[in-house]
Amino acid sequence: MEFLKTGLVTLISLVGFGLADVSHILPHDGTIPSSVTPPSPPSPYSFQYSAGRYPGQIDRIHKEAGDGAGSVHGMYSYIDPKYKVRTVEYTADSNGFHPLLTNFEDTQAVPVDSEAVALAKKRHYALYERIATEHARGVQVNSPAETVSVQRAKDRHLNLFAKIAQEHAAIAAEREAEKRAFEATSIPNDVHEEEIH
Repeated sequence: MEFLKTGLVTLISLVGFGLADVSHILPHDGTIPSSVTPPSPPSPYSFQYSAGRYPGQIDRIHKEAGDGAGSVHGMYSYIDPKYKVRTVEYTADSNGFHPLLTNFEDTQAVPVDSEAVALAKKRHYALYERIATEHARGVQVNSPAETVSVQRAKDRHLNLFAKIAQEHAAIAAEREAEKRAFEATSIPNDVHEEEIH
């Protein structure tokens, strides 16, 4: 219990300090001193850096410069896991982001289908054409014939569904009758707000 009291006193103290008036430490005109406000970033600006995963190794560089009017020019370069140097030069302005990629040809190459993939595609397109043609003529493709066991299962399902629907309808009718009987025998509450006060 003592622990709860101490914790409650501490919490109230912290909330009180958080809500405390600090106007006495601000200048008389109410502005925040510049030593408190961080300086705005330079405009125009430029920066560059290089880094590596291990000491003494550089595996990425980045340079960027902004003209202060909304245009940014930059370049970054890195070594990928296959030890290939990839470079991106870019411009970002009011017309969007415009990259120029160097040494990315292998990532942009369209893969060539193997013989097995080409054969599977050919079969797929042929089957698609056949089905589309038969559907256009109104013929059902591969419509399954029902076996005796499937028909029996369907009949059982439909009979069970009808039985459950009848039971639910009976329950709903019973509840409606109970509700009407209750409403017919209940005395309305005639208490008014003025009588309570």
